[in-house]
Amino acid sequence: MTQPPPPPPNQPPNQPPSQPPGHHPGPPPSQPPSQPPGTPPAPAAPPAGGYGYPQAPQPQTPSHAPQTPPPSGPPQGGGYGYPQTPPPAAYPQQPGYGQPPAYGQPPAYGYPQAPGQPVPATQPVPAAGQSPSTGRKKLSAQAKIIVAAAVAIVLIIGAGVVYSQMRGSDGADEARGGSSAGTDGGKDGKDGGKSAPDGDGKEKVPGNTTSKVAFQVPNPVVPDLTAVSGAWVTDTAFVKVGVGSVVAYDPDKGTQLWKLDLPGDVCAASRHAQDGKTAIAFAAKKGSPPNYYEPCTEVGAVDLKGGKLLWTKSVTGGDAGDSKVRYDEITVGGGTVAAGGTDGGAAWDLATGKELWKPEVNAESCKDRGYAGGEGLATARVCGPSDQQYVLIQNLDPKTGAPISEFRMPDGVDTAGIVSTKPLVAAADVGDTAGDGSSISDFFSIDEKTGKLKAKITANADKYAAECGSTEVEQCEKAVVGNNRLYIPTEPYESEDGITRTNDIVSFDLDTGKPTSDRAVAGPKHSMVPLRMDGGNLIAYKPATYSAGGVVVSLDGGSMKETVLMRNPAEKSVSEAESAFSEEWLEMRYADGRFFLSTDFVNEPRNPETDRKYLAMVLTTH
Repeated sequence: MTQPPPPPPNQPPNQPPSQPPGHHPGPPPSQPPSQPPGTPPAPAAPPAGGYGYPQAPQPQTPSHAPQTPPPSGPPQGGGYGYPQTPPPAAYPQQPGYGQPPAYGQPPAYGYPQAPGQPVPATQPVPAAGQSPSTGRKKLSAQAKIIVAAAVAIVLIIGAGVVYSQMRGSDGADEARGGSSAGTDGGKDGKDGGKSAPDGDGKEKVPGNTTSKVAFQVPNPVVPDLTAVSGAWVTDTAFVKVGVGSVVAYDPDKGTQLWKLDLPGDVCAASRHAQDGKTAIAFAAKKGSPPNYYEPCTEVGAVDLKGGKLLWTKSVTGGDAGDSKVRYDEITVGGGTVAAGGTDGGAAWDLATGKELWKPEVNAESCKDRGYAGGEGLATARVCGPSDQQYVLIQNLDPKTGAPISEFRMPDGVDTAGIVSTKPLVAAADVGDTAGDGSSISDFFSIDEKTGKLKAKITANADKYAAECGSTEVEQCEKAVVGNNRLYIPTEPYESEDGITRTNDIVSFDLDTGKPTSDRAVAGPKHSMVPLRMDGGNLIAYKPATYSAGGVVVSLDGGSMKETVLMRNPAEKSVSEAESAFSEEWLEMRYADGRFFLSTDFVNEPRNPETDRKYLAMVLTTH
């Protein structure tokens, strides 16, 4: 992994992303205004737009265990699935669709624009009589009748073959994998289909699937780009990271239940919680002009029920020497808090804060770049000099850090993401062949007990839309593992109506690496992304469009049959607010008839009077 270039003068290493042209930081932010309890603002109308290689097991040395000493831009672009406005020439866009760099890291190639900058147009408004995706003239009514009749005759003769040929012109058929019903695994289910190997889900269909806005949390006023990553849903609260704080809200009323103030801003947060506790990494003090940068050196465990900081820790060592180790990301797995970054990784017991391991200098120049948690704990360990680096995916004993198994990634990989720890699935851009900023050319299904490669899944960047962070280990999005399968969305393709664009969710078998027959079609005017597993069912989201609100669905893990769990309002003020969240920095949670949308970053508004954006928005069927 090559090292980032040195920072410009008067800017510390690992400076957060710079502001757009014309940005002039103001004075340090005062305490952000809190939302009046019980009086959430009515939905505002923001600007339109808004959303292998089988390996022999490597030597397994307990290298992780403690060792003896050896700007202010134009209005925010549209959200996912929402029509976009081409950006002004004065605001050139970065190529690609990569994740934002880790907090405190310089922007990498493919890094998207900061919140508040326009998003590249994905659905330009067509000229009269033209398709928005191809510019072709639409058929006349008479021609449509003739074509429809001819197609109907052909379909009777050979529906399967013709359908495949008609839909496969953009190469998406291979991605979709065929029929919409699964054909392998599980027992016979309802309607003669197959039941999901991982069992039934817990989410129930509400009596009324039409949702309403429960509440919205306005963006805090900040003088500079500020990280606010972190969102959790408990039985009684929606908990969201704010500016220098963590705040719990009543999930239906939006009233504040508790607030935890911190000495500095939160720069990383675990996406997992265990036993009502989670972990965050934050700065030791608040930033100040001109660049507002403070290193992310503190780690703490948060009680999500009581709103207390259970413990706070920091360590020295590794590449940081006598200075405090800096972190880019943090996770919780197996009762352990693990934080990683360019200085290496450290870990603590979630309940007590006892130090389990920290970065150590070693002959191989190895360091834990980051960790993935959840059911297990795994790391992407980077070794070797900068011009000859290689990556090891290690399944760790969460109590000692000793590797249970180890898989060496192919040559040409200098960083990797981890999608799941049990089963263990990693992702990487081998030889920089993805070419789209997604950081994924292949997925790797690894036996977590032996470290042997079970299957390599090639994810053609022209066909599939999953993404991983450019440097972060546990920042893979739009990729979900369940039923011994990997579920990912396809890239958009032209709908059957010849006007709109849509996409599918497909899956791959983790034992063979081959596509299954699973296919869920988003349908005309919509796209669809997987969110999480619910038992053996897949929860997915269809973002709001210019004519419809977003939809949350459950996809049966056996048949891929779609069941609507929530349909959001189509009224303009709601759909625009729903779409105003930047896709690249969007946190989404669905649970028990409620859908939680929140952002990872907030920025100085272009016009505080009119540029109304939201830190979080909650829709409910209750």
